[in-house]
Amino acid sequence: MAIDRPVPQLVFVHGIGGPRDPEATLAEWKQALAEGAQGAGLAPEAEALIEGRSADCSFAYYGDLFASEGAQGADSPEAADEEQAAIMLALMTEFLDELLELPEHRQNVRLRRLRRQLGPLDDAQGVGHVGRLLATGLASVGAIPGLHLGARALSRGAFLRILSQPGRYLRRGYPDAAGLTLDRRIRDRILARLDPSRPAIVVAHSLGTVVALEALSEYPGPVPLFVTLGSPITTHAVVWPLLRPRPPATPATVAAWADFRDSDDLVVPKRRLAEAVVPNARGVGPVSDRMESALLWPHDATVYLRRREVAATVLRTLAEPASRA
Repeated sequence: MAIDRPVPQLVFVHGIGGPRDPEATLAEWKQALAEGAQGAGLAPEAEALIEGRSADCSFAYYGDLFASEGAQGADSPEAADEEQAAIMLALMTEFLDELLELPEHRQNVRLRRLRRQLGPLDDAQGVGHVGRLLATGLASVGAIPGLHLGARALSRGAFLRILSQPGRYLRRGYPDAAGLTLDRRIRDRILARLDPSRPAIVVAHSLGTVVALEALSEYPGPVPLFVTLGSPITTHAVVWPLLRPRPPATPATVAAWADFRDSDDLVVPKRRLAEAVVPNARGVGPVSDRMESALLWPHDATVYLRRREVAATVLRTLAEPASRA
């Protein structure tokens, strides 16, 4: 007699960005993953995914929380509070430091001048000063000749979101009427999508990798696979030292962690997750896969999901008996 096994969950977690339609985004991400699976020779698995036969798919959306009352303060650099502004400035300076380590930018005089203008973080005197430094950086990056095309392609608003949303999350502030901070409410959105009685594959992108890592650290259910795409987790000046719990480690219930990073993704630090994160009691740590795309802006989630390596990892795990246990 056949034993019915629970259908696994496939939970997508988004990163930075403006408001979006969760259902439309879920369909877009599933389609991108299916296209990647077809490219990897997994057409039947791709069809099963789209038809909902291989997994119950859901999209953990928290973007609206950044625009809610109590989470304001980053529509402009000058509007951020002191702690958030300091986090944003640290992210900006680390971004520039990463660019200056690239061979094509080591002799970029204007980029080095901008980095010197931002100065050591300890020199910042007051939130107004920090806000002005951020405004200078945002206005100057795209105008530097010879700068990485991906950086120049970013609008001021897009760059501000890249800096401000991690800053607001890591600020651990902005409590609601019930006293729940913004980061707590965001993690609760992720956990609300997870059913501990069924195995869950969690695919997170960008800032979502930070959120998902922290959420899974308190999650009791089985996670056969945790996938991180374009992750800023090891951003050493800000994200890494502010992660909880410490030291940053693979969540206890994660059985495998696949990390994908594009070599041209400006959001991803050079320090690999595999070299930084402490393995869990099972000995599981992140396995990083560096990819080459030669795209102007390879950070988009759907760009990663269409990669054969990503799609094959996810769909083959869905097909394994262990993922249905």
